[in-house]
Amino acid sequence: MGRMDGKAVIITGAGTGVGRAAMQLFSTEGARVFGVSRTQANLDQTLALVREGGGEGAVFAADLSEDAACEGVVKAALAKYGRIDSLVHAAGIGYNWAKTSPGTMADVAGTTPQAWREVMAIDLDAYFYMCRHVLPLFVAQGKGTIVSVSSIGGYMGMPDAHTYTAAKAGMINLTRSMCVTYASKGIRANCITPGFIDTPMTADYMDLFKDPAVGDSITPMRRAGTPMEMAYGCLYFACDESGYCNGAVLTIDGGTTARM
Repeated sequence: MGRMDGKAVIITGAGTGVGRAAMQLFSTEGARVFGVSRTQANLDQTLALVREGGGEGAVFAADLSEDAACEGVVKAALAKYGRIDSLVHAAGIGYNWAKTSPGTMADVAGTTPQAWREVMAIDLDAYFYMCRHVLPLFVAQGKGTIVSVSSIGGYMGMPDAHTYTAAKAGMINLTRSMCVTYASKGIRANCITPGFIDTPMTADYMDLFKDPAVGDSITPMRRAGTPMEMAYGCLYFACDESGYCNGAVLTIDGGTTARM
């Protein structure tokens, strides 16, 4: 038996990286997965991987920075599976977004109000919108889990990407606040905080690990984490075995934040 047998799970950011790994992992554990991302081609690739592994899934392209789009996602997932048991929110942008939108990963002085709103909309507003639309369903059924993918940048200072770090910090405390409010209604909300992970978001920086000294300065393990290692953290929080975990923050960073 799988740890998610029969459960219906919405997974955002499912086109690549952690979201794609979560789609694959959750489906092998028996979940019916509903993947969401902006790019249909990426979603199609993810769905093919799910089906190759014998899993059941569906995908839905949407821009989650809009509340109406998030409402549409939840309605579509509900229509597909008849219920929703978990939300895994892995959607978001990071350093590579500066290629698409210059200035979005700058420090405060170098960030325009427009860039601030752009990153906040994608990295924090989308999480709020998705939670806003799944929570009434979870309350009505008396059970549900929310797992968000934040970042160690949400609780440690960084020299740039200040909007990103503010958004990730917001995700952490929104998660903890939802725990306080909804725990009595059978709902659990937890988050993981990855460190340096080998995803398209950090592809331009992976060569840093070719130099052991530089790699050691990033993390004691001298390597990047994998999307699947992050997906296992999400699975733990979503499955029933972690039933007493609520409002928790699981750091998965290879020891990066262990140093003084």
